[in-house]
Formats: sequence, structure tokens, C-alpha cells
Amino acid sequence: MTGRVVEIAEDGRHLSLSRGFLVVSAEGREIGRVPLDDIAVVMANAHGLTYSNNLLVALCERGAVMVLCGSNHVPAAFLWPVDSHHVQARRMRAQVEAPAPLAKRLWQACVRAKIRQQAAALDSRGLPGGGLLEMARRVRSGDPDNLEAQAARRYWPALFGAEFRRDQDAGGANAMLNYGYAILRSATARAVTAAGLHPSIGLHHSNRGNPLCLVDDLMEPFRPLIDLAVLRLLEAGHTGVTREVKRFLALVPSLDMLTAQGTTPIGTVLIRLAGSLARVLEEGKGDLDLPALDRPWAPMPLEWPPPAPDDRAC
Repeated sequence: MTGRVVEIAEDGRHLSLSRGFLVVSAEGREIGRVPLDDIAVVMANAHGLTYSNNLLVALCERGAVMVLCGSNHVPAAFLWPVDSHHVQARRMRAQVEAPAPLAKRLWQACVRAKIRQQAAALDSRGLPGGGLLEMARRVRSGDPDNLEAQAARRYWPALFGAEFRRDQDAGGANAMLNYGYAILRSATARAVTAAGLHPSIGLHHSNRGNPLCLVDDLMEPFRPLIDLAVLRLLEAGHTGVTREVKRFLALVPSLDMLTAQGTTPIGTVLIRLAGSLARVLEEGKGDLDLPALDRPWAPMPLEWPPPAPDDRAC
């Protein structure tokens, strides 16, 4: 994904389409515009927003994702294209018909990669890994021992401190994590639809009320990158979700990480992962494009500077 994340954070804005541009207006007056071809994600994160139907259709035609956020910065809805790939029907059929052993093996790979990335995040901070790498090696098909949750119980206090508790309804660091995960989720959703897969047909996540089960499966190994970004923000003095925090976290999909194919933007890594899943599902064999068991992806570059705190919360 090489496009921009456009975030609408001010109340009372109207979004419309004009000659290939997303136009933002307030009180009948244009205040900004962005070329549609430059957009990967539109984050609607304010109250009283209105949209033209023509704009939403044009975004979908270009494969862009529209994210509607609630007051806690957690996505309430996603709008994604229903016809975005020339082999979409075949790949969706392969998703539906995927045998349980294959789905469990693929979920095993995602959990292993997530735990390895958690260990890499701790290592990048000079913190002990708490046996996470060994735990990753012990993940079995389908993760019946729930090592994902066991790893989380070690990881969160190691990274954020013994008193930290992950709570989606809390403020502070939790609200920043919510917003960062929303950015990551939207980038993953775009990669999934670009690969001709249906985002609601998951490998592991299967909540009937969740339209993005597959997205939630594939984004798991990338969550530690958001965690590191939020930790940097906390260390810079940020205490909640402000304009500066949003801009900082919106950069995550465009940042580079070191992979087996070299230095690659995170958005492109997501596209490769979704494409590899589509091929595995169609062929019934093969592996996901994830890091090797003993070689995690290098986490976010340390030279990425967080912004100075600003008291204006959004």
C-alpha cells in the first residue's frame, strides 16, 4: 500500500467528489482537497460528518478503504470494495472451502509470527524477552494451548510496565493503541481486498458480528509495531489522542521494515502477506509470506522521531 491515510478529525465537515479529488468543505466553503489516486485510507474520526455517495463509490472503485471510528477511536464500520480483483470469485470460494487443517496451520503461522515480533519489540528496547521466542516455537496447529494469550500476559507488562492493562475502553496509552490499530486494520483490509479475498472469512477469528475476521487474523504479527510507536509517544510526553498523535500513527503503514526481501514499506509487506495467503488457499499448500521462525522482521526504525506534545485532544 503506497497511498496516503487521510484523517478527518474536525466536526461538521462534508466530503464530496470533484474531478478526481476528495474535497473537504465546512459551512459551504472548500477547505482542502486530495487526489483520489493518492488515497489508501480515509479515517472518519469526528462528529457530524457527511459524505456524497459519488465519493464513496469512487473510493471503492480505486480500492481505498473508508473507516468510520467511534468515540474511543475503535473502528465502528469499514467500507471496502466488493469487486476489486479479477479472480475474486475463485479465491473467495477457496476461502470458504479451505479444510480445517489448512486454516489451523495458517493460524499457527500467524501466532508464531506475532509472538516473534513481540520478542523483537522487546529486544529493540533492550528488554528481556521472557521466553517469548521459545514460546513461539511451541505453538501447535490452531494454537490449542492458547500460547498467543500466554505470550500477551508476559509481553504487555514487559513493554509498558507492570501496572499496564490493555483495555479498549480506557484512555491514555489504550486510546492511542486503539487509534494505531485502526490504522493498521484499515491498511490490512485494503491488502486483503486487493488480493481478491473476502475480509469476513477468517482463519481463526469467527465472530459473526465481525465483518473483518480475516483482517484481524493477518494484522496480528504487525501489532507490535503499533505498540512500539505508542511507547515512543508516551516517552515523548503524550498522554492521549491528539492531532500530532494521529499524524504520527498514520505514518506506520508507510514506514520501512527489514524483511527477507530487503527494506520494504509495511503496507507492501501486508500486500505480500495477503497475496501469499490467496495462493496457499487456491493451491492447498505452501507457506505465508511471514518471517522465518528464528528471524523476526526488524521493527520500526529508531530514528523515527515522535512529535512534541500538544494539549489539543481530538
